[in-house]
Amino acid sequence: MRRYLIAYIAVLLVMLVLDGTWLTLMVRSFYRPRLGELLLEKPNLIPAVAFYLLYGAGVVALAVGPALRGETWTVAAVSGAILGFVAYATYDLTNHATLRDWSSAVTVVDMAWGTFLTGTASAAAYWAAQRFG
Repeated sequence: MRRYLIAYIAVLLVMLVLDGTWLTLMVRSFYRPRLGELLLEKPNLIPAVAFYLLYGAGVVALAVGPALRGETWTVAAVSGAILGFVAYATYDLTNHATLRDWSSAVTVVDMAWGTFLTGTASAAAYWAAQRFG
C-alpha cells in the first residue's frame, strides 16, 4: 500500500510540474489564439484539482500498479502513454466533434502532450515507488 501512495504522490507532483510548465508556456502562444473565447481568463481551480486527483488515481491503477507487480518501468511508461493518449483523445475528439471552431491543431498537439505527460508521470511514479516504497 505504501508503494501505491508514493506512486500517487509522485504522479501528482510530476503532472503538476510538467503540466503547469506546459500550460504556462502554451496557453498564450498556442491555445488562446486557436480557442479564443472558449478559454476562461483564469482556470476554475475546483474542477482542475478534481481532474488531477482522479486522473492521478487512474494512472496509478492502470499504469503504475501493473508495472509494480511486474517489476518493469517500461510497463509503466507504455501503459501510461496509452492511457494518456486515450484520455486526451476522448476529450479532444469529443470537443472536435461537438464544438464550433475547435482547432484541429489543438486536437493533435493536446493528444501528443497527454501521451507524453502521462507516460512520463507513470515512469517517474514507478521509479519513486520502487526507490522509496
